[in-house]
Amino acid sequence: MMLKNTLFLVLLMTLLTCKQDNKEVVATESAKEIIQQSILAAGGNVFDYSNINFDFRDIHYKAHRDGGKFQLERYIKDSVSDIRDVLNNSGFERFQSDVKVELSDSLVALYSASVNSVHYFSVLPYGLDGSAVYKDYLGTEEIEGKSYHKIKVTFSEDGGGEDFEDEFLYWIDQVSYDVDYLAYSYEEIDGMGYRFREAYNVRMVNGLRFADYNNYKPTTSDFNFEDLGLMFNKDKLELLSKIELQNIEVESLN
Repeated sequence: MMLKNTLFLVLLMTLLTCKQDNKEVVATESAKEIIQQSILAAGGNVFDYSNINFDFRDIHYKAHRDGGKFQLERYIKDSVSDIRDVLNNSGFERFQSDVKVELSDSLVALYSASVNSVHYFSVLPYGLDGSAVYKDYLGTEEIEGKSYHKIKVTFSEDGGGEDFEDEFLYWIDQVSYDVDYLAYSYEEIDGMGYRFREAYNVRMVNGLRFADYNNYKPTTSDFNFEDLGLMFNKDKLELLSKIELQNIEVESLN
């Protein structure tokens, strides 16, 4: 009898473990499928073969993508010289009046992250299906009375960039698959910082979706990162700035 009971408990624990593992696999697959649908709704493979130009806060940005090859550029003009930052598959370079500038490793990391960040946010959700991206389906959540898929995104250390420890949340429309809201954490000198973004002025430019954002920060330090959407509903976020892309131009290379 004792042996039968032991075997039953082992079988039960195995089934429960398998069930839990299966839930995690299903959740991961659901998140992956939702992200893929969202990328498709935003333009799909048009992103992969395109030239994109836009202005952000009086700085010009240019992105060239050609089936895995990429070059992300930033142009800064001042009264003395023109600066061109270039981030591509080979690394980062800075040019001042067309002359290459020698930079320390710390500055290379800083400027690379700065250039990549603007380009990254400009084409979301493009890039969220990368091999270094981990996606977790957190179920559905209502924001301002509308139900969304809620997905958490993290990055692997290998291939996830300098800021691989940052975490992101995406609220994706259940019908259109548009990313209407997003949130992210990032490391500051004195701890972690948090932002919540609300999309507006959504438009399609030559087959690609772009959006501007209201950029919010929490009004308190006592909260859970995954509750930022609920905090937005309760007006517990403070409008910090607006993220607006101007003069967007898209050239499809297909």
